[in-house]
This record gives sequence, C-alpha cells and structure tokens, in this order.
Amino acid sequence: MVLTVSVAARADEELAAAFAHLVPQLSSSSPPPTRDQLAEMIASPATTVFLARSEHGTIVGTLTLVVFRIPTAIRAWIEDVVVDEAARGSGAGEALNRTALDTARKLGARTVDLTSRPSREAANRLYQRLGFKRRETNVYRYDLV
Repeated sequence: MVLTVSVAARADEELAAAFAHLVPQLSSSSPPPTRDQLAEMIASPATTVFLARSEHGTIVGTLTLVVFRIPTAIRAWIEDVVVDEAARGSGAGEALNRTALDTARKLGARTVDLTSRPSREAANRLYQRLGFKRRETNVYRYDLV
C-alpha cells in the first residue's frame, strides 16, 4: 500500500468521519472528538494531528503530537495513534511515528514519550523497533470527574 502522511489542516466532514471510524478501534470508553473539538486541536499551537492516507486518499490512520515547553525542556508526547484494522501491517503506523519524531526534533524536543497498553502487542513491537525504550516509571492519574 502506498501511503502519504500529512498534517490535518481543517476539521471538515471527512476528518470527523475518519475519527468517528478510527477512535472506536483505539478506545471503547472514549467517544470520537466532535468537529469542534477537532478544530480546537488543529488550531492549537501545541498540537499537530497527522493523517496517513492510502493511495486512494482515504484516511487510514492518525497520530497526535503534542509539543510544549516546561521549565527544564521542550517536551513532546505522541498520543492516540490508531491505524484502521484493514490497513494494519501496511506501514501506516511506522510512517506516522517517523513523521511525528522528525517534527518533534525540528521543534526542539530532545525526547518523545508515549504510552501504550500492554494488550496492544503489535503497537508495542513497532515502538520498540522504532527505538523507543521502555522506562521504569510510575504513571499516576488523578480523575477529575
């Protein structure tokens, strides 16, 4: 499969439909973002939404890169990587991640972090193959709702 990776420029019906199709493949507990939420993400200077498209132009995957300054560095996080089940194994996940890593580097980040559930075995293999190292850390979450 021939793929292209681009940055989402606007929150149109195509993008909303793609997220409505892809997000349930990533999370059964989180609803897909609305068109307004997608527009907010695209407008944010801290967020870049990458799209993988098939040779027919169909959006087959997405990745969100968040880059922000903290007192000690410029931080980068990869979030919500999802490739359509029908396109898995096509290289879309790798292309999305490599593009995000290049972008983070250009924006001055020295490291890029991500998390992935252990049950996502193929994704975890991909991250390790790309050079991500598993860190010994405690991840804490405080629920505000």
